Amino acid sequence: MGHPDPIAFTIAGIEIRWYGILIAAAMLLAVLISSKRAPEHGMRDEDVLDIALWMLPIGVIGARVYYVIFNHSMYHSFGEIINIRNGGLAIHGGLIFGMITVFVICRRKKISALNTLDLFIPTVALAQSIGRWGNYFNGEAHGGPTDLPWGIVVDGVKVHPTFLYESLWCLFLFFFLSWWDRNRRQAYGQTLALYGILYSVERFFVEALRTDSLMIGPFKQAQVISICAIIASIILYVYSPRRWRISESGPES
Repeated sequence: MGHPDPIAFTIAGIEIRWYGILIAAAMLLAVLISSKRAPEHGMRDEDVLDIALWMLPIGVIGARVYYVIFNHSMYHSFGEIINIRNGGLAIHGGLIFGMITVFVICRRKKISALNTLDLFIPTVALAQSIGRWGNYFNGEAHGGPTDLPWGIVVDGVKVHPTFLYESLWCLFLFFFLSWWDRNRRQAYGQTLALYGILYSVERFFVEALRTDSLMIGPFKQAQVISICAIIASIILYVYSPRRWRISESGPES
């Protein structure tokens, strides 16, 4: 099975790609679900929308900047840099820029950034699950050759559908983290920490299969970042009950 046509339809000569449609739909769904869940976190849906209006575009910019930094030799003009229709968004860049944006806005609003990130992070996993299918339509983010029956054909070679592995795992994370956040969370930051651990473990192993990884010298940067994220997330998970228990006053940051 090969990848389908990346172009969904054309309007006035402009090609509308499945990549953009899926990412836009994923972000919209994530915001809607987070808005519905806001009261569980003692937040107003207006605050969720205010934060999302800044977090999403800055997150996309961050994802692109991150990708371009590690692939700067591929781009020769500003037009090429800002053209994201063919792919080229790095989730780690989006997460970093998105979380920084949340901390800045929450500080201005005087609400807990960790509580806000706990609210958003299950739907971030859902958005990743949906958005990964954009990689399928673009024929990118795949692994090396395989004989497995669920392999896909790219450029005449049957390869690991690593986009599918991550999509399924992130879908599981959405349901698991939503349940955990509602029933087991004891401190601000714990849901975020669980995401950091569980997503990073999966990403470390799936990245080993990919053939288009961004590199830090001889190392795959996603694996390096995943190790760092696992360590930081474990520290946050263990430390948060001592500092930010939900039954106590939360941090105004």
